[in-house]
Amino acid sequence: MTETLAVHTVEGFLTPDESDRLTKLLDEHLVATGWAPARPSDGLVAPEEVQEILAVGIERALPAIRRVFPSVAGATPWDYHDLGPGDSIEPHLHGVGEPDARPQRVARVAFHLQEAERGGEFYVETASSDALWTERVAGPGSSFVPGTRFAREISHHAGPEATAALSGVPRTRWTSAPPAGTAVVYGAQLVHGVAVVREGRLRKLITNLLGEG
Repeated sequence: MTETLAVHTVEGFLTPDESDRLTKLLDEHLVATGWAPARPSDGLVAPEEVQEILAVGIERALPAIRRVFPSVAGATPWDYHDLGPGDSIEPHLHGVGEPDARPQRVARVAFHLQEAERGGEFYVETASSDALWTERVAGPGSSFVPGTRFAREISHHAGPEATAALSGVPRTRWTSAPPAGTAVVYGAQLVHGVAVVREGRLRKLITNLLGEG
């Protein structure tokens, strides 16, 4: 439960050479595919060579990640996001999915390959309101302690009722400005988003961290 509400950073997640290689591979892939997001929240599954570089980064970072997220055993494939001036990602909440599923999503990692010149900050939001939580609880055999409650899923694909529920909840925003090459690790039950890009281009890659199956 605590892990799904935690925040951590891994400075130097990739080396400068790895980041340069990643940028080159993504640029080539974008030219070859012509991909452009239909909306700012849309992502593109990164090509295999990019996945391999990021897998090395995750493996290297696991000891640091496990200090705060000790149950993490691996990661899902990474998605690439590309935001320009005027783009933002509104506050949303993924949750853990089915409480009894295995392996279980514990957290997410956002690696900023390129920061916007102005705006585009990543943030998480905390709130004490009961409106963010469901009545679902973990049962025997779950990855979580029996009785653990679970947050609502209020993602980009959620209906208007869920979106309205989130907009009415008083929240406190925590905005990050990590050094270049840093990965931000945040719990799966945290509200989060990306502020409006005012100038420049924001390029980031995101994965889910999974607990043991």
